[in-house]
Amino acid sequence: MKLFSWNVNGIRAVINKGEFAQFINKYNPDILCLQETKAARDQVEIDLPDYHEHFYSAAKKGYSGTAIFSKIPPLNWHDGFPQNIIERFNLIGDKYGDPADEGRIIAAEFDSFWVVTCYTPNSKGDLSRLGLRHEKWDKAVLAYLQELELSKPVLYCGDMNVAHKEIDLANPKPNVGKHGFTDEEREGFQNYLDAGFIDTFRAVFPEKTGAYTWWTHWANARARNVGWRIDYWLASREIANHVTNPQIHPEQMGSDHCPVSIEVDL
Repeated sequence: MKLFSWNVNGIRAVINKGEFAQFINKYNPDILCLQETKAARDQVEIDLPDYHEHFYSAAKKGYSGTAIFSKIPPLNWHDGFPQNIIERFNLIGDKYGDPADEGRIIAAEFDSFWVVTCYTPNSKGDLSRLGLRHEKWDKAVLAYLQELELSKPVLYCGDMNVAHKEIDLANPKPNVGKHGFTDEEREGFQNYLDAGFIDTFRAVFPEKTGAYTWWTHWANARARNVGWRIDYWLASREIANHVTNPQIHPEQMGSDHCPVSIEVDL
């Protein structure tokens, strides 16, 4: 079973470029998780009859949003956080909006596992959303994943908007303390691993350099591979030994991010 995750940076744009159809034809994923769709379902011209599809869009038009396409019919879809998590971590609005109403997280339940995809809030260049990330969002996500793990193991993917270690970005030293590479964000990611989740790519390629999933549009960064690894598949320890072939696909164009994938053998 092939599972892909891709921040498309606007699904309508990647469709109009012809890259989405090319991606489906080339990779033929069994489950595809998308982030930053920037569209409601009725704004998207797409016909994938082999897939069950689910969109969770932000209340604000053209912003954020996630979606899952699956050849296997899920038992259930869950949009956003449950109310107990929202209340426990005080996930209320800030000057950018309500993070619990931005279409950021979907959980799809299957027979043997959960698939959760997330578009993690960016902490912003001035770090004005770092408090939300560190004190609320990252902790809320981990608590939610742990709740889901009580019933079955979790495969968690998406744009997590953090490079975990220095090996995960081309220029770590000048980026220390900047959004995406603050101590707080890195700690939030480490907390997933400390709780037992496995970074599926690093489990197989612990020392691989130049493995990035996002590149700025500036200075021809993608062609020069001056990037960051901020898109991940994490796996509950219980299912991690069934996960194989973690891959990054920089050859797939259409977005400033590229897809990341795993295979699951159950």
